[in-house]
Amino acid sequence: METRSLYRLMAYLFFVYSAMTIVNSYMPVLFRAEGLSGTQVGMLMAVGPFATILAQPLWGYLSDKYKTIKRMIVITLCGVLVSGFIFTFMDSFKGYLIMMFVLFLFITSSTALGDSLSQRTANSRRMSFGKIRMWGSIGFAITSLTAGYILMMVGVQYTMLLMICVATFACILAFTLKDIPVTSKPVTIISALKMGLNPALLIFFPCAMLVSITHRTNDSFLGIYIVELGGPESLIGWSWFIGVATEAVMFATSAWWFKRWHPISFIILSGLLYGIRWMLMSLITVPWMILPLQLIHGVTFGLFYIGGLHFVNRLVPEQFQATGHLLFLTMTLGVCGIIGSLFGGWMIEAFSLQALYIIIGISAFLGAISLTIFKHFNESKQIDSASNSVEA
Repeated sequence: METRSLYRLMAYLFFVYSAMTIVNSYMPVLFRAEGLSGTQVGMLMAVGPFATILAQPLWGYLSDKYKTIKRMIVITLCGVLVSGFIFTFMDSFKGYLIMMFVLFLFITSSTALGDSLSQRTANSRRMSFGKIRMWGSIGFAITSLTAGYILMMVGVQYTMLLMICVATFACILAFTLKDIPVTSKPVTIISALKMGLNPALLIFFPCAMLVSITHRTNDSFLGIYIVELGGPESLIGWSWFIGVATEAVMFATSAWWFKRWHPISFIILSGLLYGIRWMLMSLITVPWMILPLQLIHGVTFGLFYIGGLHFVNRLVPEQFQATGHLLFLTMTLGVCGIIGSLFGGWMIEAFSLQALYIIIGISAFLGAISLTIFKHFNESKQIDSASNSVEA
């Protein structure tokens, strides 16, 4: 019975991340095909993360308060299906803007809550979180590839209908998930706000965001970059497939390599690799050259994501695990998504995509440097605290 509940969670991650990849990878191409400008596409891709900022902390708080992630997942998936259906009737920039906001109130939380449930499940079973989470990456990879061919045959205008089909499977599986209670300690809004004002978190988030902004910018404009270089929609699928396949490998093997260093050390390494990756992307002149660079994606994101979640776990009380996880994702995916989409849209209008990749490469390097400084002072503070405790 326990094994079957684990398999159902893995299947849920597969389909919910499959739905997410269709939105992230192909909606910018759809908007471009509809004749929208780079700035308009940037705004549309930014409104989603803005909704994420509002929604994810709320869903995380409600999960902790009512001691259930499963029910929140079911609600968010139902919201995805309803908003996706209404989206299909939109045919104007304003309509797209409104429905992208509504859709993202639910879809990013459905993936983030799945990750939080995976973290709790892994802890309760004393197994690697990565071995569960990798199924989300596998779903992302397979769907990014197959969706490219499907949309090339039927037309990019059917992007949202394809997402609805995949999300339906995720919604059905959501009803079969099993909650993992962590603690019976009460959760209040005031205590949640105190947790969010932890000084270490307030310093860590801006440093990590310098790295994550670059990732989110690439998410929004990779498909457009491939098309503008002359590549077909199917190449978008291949690029995501290669990138996320390596991501799945990183998650699957995390139990072997993760405990060797401090979590922040992995994020620093991620920032350095991101910087190198973006600088190389700025030099590309033909679309197929993107594919070898996508092999780095899994390494950079895997290091950043697992390192970030584990560091936040160290700082957040056990009764606020879901809140802490979604707060981390809100800052590094939501806020960074807004900045990356708006700035990226402006950059490609005013300059070029090559210039955009140079700038985000510099941002990744700055993030690695700032995290190195943060790690040094954070460890020094911990040593001083330990010394004072011993003396006392």
